[in-house]
Parts: sequence; C-alpha cells; structure tokens
Amino acid sequence: MKLMTFILLSLVSIAAHAQNTQSTATQQVAVSLGNVIEIKLQSNSISLPFTTVNDYANGVTSPEQQILVSSNKNFNVRVKSRKSRFGYAGNEKDPKMPLSVLKVKVASNQTNGQISSGHTNYTSLSTSGKNVITNATAGENKNFSVEYQAKPGFTYPAGTYSVDIIYTATQA
Repeated sequence: MKLMTFILLSLVSIAAHAQNTQSTATQQVAVSLGNVIEIKLQSNSISLPFTTVNDYANGVTSPEQQILVSSNKNFNVRVKSRKSRFGYAGNEKDPKMPLSVLKVKVASNQTNGQISSGHTNYTSLSTSGKNVITNATAGENKNFSVEYQAKPGFTYPAGTYSVDIIYTATQA
C-alpha cells in the first residue's frame, strides 16, 4: 500500500508540473487625437524709434520678426490691427495717427504655404484682417518672418504711438 501511495503521489506531482505555465491577455490602447494649433511671436513688442530727419522723411523699418505656428493640419495666417488708429502717450492733444502709417510684409517663409497677394511688399493693415500665409503645411514650428515699416512723415508731434497687431492661425 505504501508503494501504491508513493506511485500515486508521484503521478500527481508529475501532473502538476506538466500544467501550462503561460497565460495571455490582450488590452486595446486607443490614442485619441484632437486638432491642435498654436501661434507664437518672437517678441510681444517692437519699437521703431525716429531719431533723425531721414527717419521722418523715409520711414523706419523693423528687424524681421519671426512667427512660429505648430499645427496638426494645414493652416492659414491672418493679420489685423485691433484699432484703426494709434494710441498716443505724449504732451500734446491726441493727434489721432491713422493705421495707414504702418505697413507689414512677409520677409521670409518656411511654412511651405503661399504668401498672400501683396504681402511680398509692404501692405497696409486693417481692422478686418487680411491673409498673409495660406495653405501652409502641418507641422511643428513652421515659421515665417514679417517686417514693419512706419512712415508718419513730419505731421505728428513727439510722443509714443502704439497699436496692437493680431496674428491668427486657423486650420484649413
């Protein structure tokens, strides 16, 4: 009987070791992507100092200002002014300098998009907005640069004149 018990226990032990030692489970992972777009300006403010007669006679041009757009879809960029005239800080009564004193042009373009009509030269700004770049290619940090040119002439008194320029990137 002892021998029979030993054989039986040995068979149970062998059967226990012969069981499957692997198990599998599957988990599905879903990545949900949304549409994203972001626009960044190189600088939030630009100064165009007028210090010589030549500046007043011929205007002053800004250095190139880089604008970066990151988007997961093709995009367009528009530019507009918040107001139709400059705000004034000075010692005179507000001379109401019109927006037409300031112009903008696209100086360089690495967006793979098209520079909108007229923006390869200095173009007037408006409060309603104008396309500057159209059908730009999706990607990270797609960039273009603009230059501003101000020509107020000799009409306006000394002081600081400012206006907000707004760039809007929209997915196509």
